[in-house]
Amino acid sequence: MTQRVRRNRIDRARMRLISGRMRRERVAEPLRRGVFLVPATITSLGLLSGFYSIVSGVSGHVETAAVMIILAFFCDGLDGRIARMSKTSSQFGVEYDSLSDVVAFGVAPAILAYWWALKPIGSFGIAVAGIFLLCGALRLARFNVQTASLDKRRFVGLPIPGAAIMIAGLVLVYSYFELDSPRVLCTAMAPVTVALGGLMISRVPYPSFKGMELDRRARVELIVVIVVAAAMLFAMPQLTAFLLASAYVLSGPFLMLRGERSAKVPVIAPVAAEPAHAESHSERK
Repeated sequence: MTQRVRRNRIDRARMRLISGRMRRERVAEPLRRGVFLVPATITSLGLLSGFYSIVSGVSGHVETAAVMIILAFFCDGLDGRIARMSKTSSQFGVEYDSLSDVVAFGVAPAILAYWWALKPIGSFGIAVAGIFLLCGALRLARFNVQTASLDKRRFVGLPIPGAAIMIAGLVLVYSYFELDSPRVLCTAMAPVTVALGGLMISRVPYPSFKGMELDRRARVELIVVIVVAAAMLFAMPQLTAFLLASAYVLSGPFLMLRGERSAKVPVIAPVAAEPAHAESHSERK
């Protein structure tokens, strides 16, 4: 009798444990889907911001186009941060984010630079804007290939959001000082646009802020810099955006002058051959 009672108690305990797990799975599954939905939604907002920047740039509203690029920049940083903090990073999110970056930080700033400054030089301006877009796409492709083998504290080459923010900052500071020199603007923007494209595909090291942990204590100097930057951004948003973008673009050559070098990592590697049965299956298709 005692053995039967013990077995019955053990069976009941097992049933409660199994039912508890099933309940947790039923509760956790919708929550998990919701958490996955948040980063994808923010990425979609960044993509739509890039699209609206393109429409605004073609329509002649260059300041609005620049602001939309900056909005896409914040969305790009926020979706990755939320995905890492909630541990919901996925291959789908990585690929979707890259496609969004091509539009928001490649196509949008290239079109903005052309319609704002490079249009007077005709086909040459189209070529310059195309070089920027091409270098941005190559920069993203290289990052996706090397992301698992690089130092998390450094980027290899100027990140494409940094190049896009630089162009947006130039548009905003030009409007801030109410400048009106189309010839000077066109003459200056052509080499600047090409230089930004070259920095993107270069091996110049740039600081990465992905390794920063918000739960750790920060230095007093860093807190002061953040507070001052936030105050300037509130008081003079156009000028501050330009200064912050310029500081980041110049930080790469500064690190290189200090002796830092990016490690050589192969970009193009042969794809592993598919099994024989997979090849025969694809031939049948």
